[in-house]
Amino acid sequence: MSRKKPKLEIVSRRDVPGAKGAARGSESGAEHPLVSGRWLALAVGGSIAAAAVCGWLALCLLFWQGNWQLLYHPAVVVERTPASAGLAFDSIAFAVTDTGVPRLKGWWIPAAPGSRYARFTVVYLHGQNGNLGDTIDELARLHAAGANVMAFDYRGYGQSEFSKPSEAHWRQDAEWALEYLDGTRHVAAGSIVLDGAGLGANLALEVAAAHSELAGVIAESPVADPLSAIFGDARARMVPARLLVRDRYDLDAAAGAVRVPLLWLEQQGAERQPEAYDKVAPRKMIVWVNPAKDAERQYEDAMTRWMDGLGSR
Repeated sequence: MSRKKPKLEIVSRRDVPGAKGAARGSESGAEHPLVSGRWLALAVGGSIAAAAVCGWLALCLLFWQGNWQLLYHPAVVVERTPASAGLAFDSIAFAVTDTGVPRLKGWWIPAAPGSRYARFTVVYLHGQNGNLGDTIDELARLHAAGANVMAFDYRGYGQSEFSKPSEAHWRQDAEWALEYLDGTRHVAAGSIVLDGAGLGANLALEVAAAHSELAGVIAESPVADPLSAIFGDARARMVPARLLVRDRYDLDAAAGAVRVPLLWLEQQGAERQPEAYDKVAPRKMIVWVNPAKDAERQYEDAMTRWMDGLGSR
């Protein structure tokens, strides 16, 4: 009996379970999924936007850290001292830190014996440029009027402690000067006159507004809009400058809050009487100085007339 040979049955690959998927896999195995163009566009756009935001934030940070240089221009080297004008003086240092290092340095120029206003001490607050070495002529003029003179450099100026100048620092420095006069030299507040020039005049008005016990305040050509030096800069238009700058120097508000006698000095050629001057309520006097006609004599005459009235306050 012979065996029957089994029939060979040809089975198609498509009939085998799983063969269909395997075939497709083999046919497309060399291919990779494609990233859509829309996703790529969004990714590139997002990256550019993120970089732009980071760059803008970096610009804001740089402006916040460095905008003070648009308003303040301190100099470190003091090239002149009162001795160059023939004035006797003492170097002073005060506002000592916890480690015994003085923050502020300046000069004490005593009134000559028998001087007319030796009972008064004038605290001179210089402007935003240079340092004390640039104010010798002004200090000599105050000394010639017959008063004691105290002058100092703010932090960041001259030989005082290095620090970025700011309105808050200037206010604190001026307060330390008053504390020094009271605690070290035992000068009564009622015999202290603040005298500021330029931006220092704005400071003098601010400090005088907070100290009604002072004898008086002299404002020499205050800066009407000091922050225009910052906000007027082209870089300030690229950032929220008014949010990043803390200085304000509100001249009108300070003048309106002053409660001590005021002498306001302006150079001839100004357009009109300053609006801030009109806001001062106590006894006040404004003098227009012509720099072409013996300005020193004009200053001396104005100081004499004004200081003569301080005793009758």
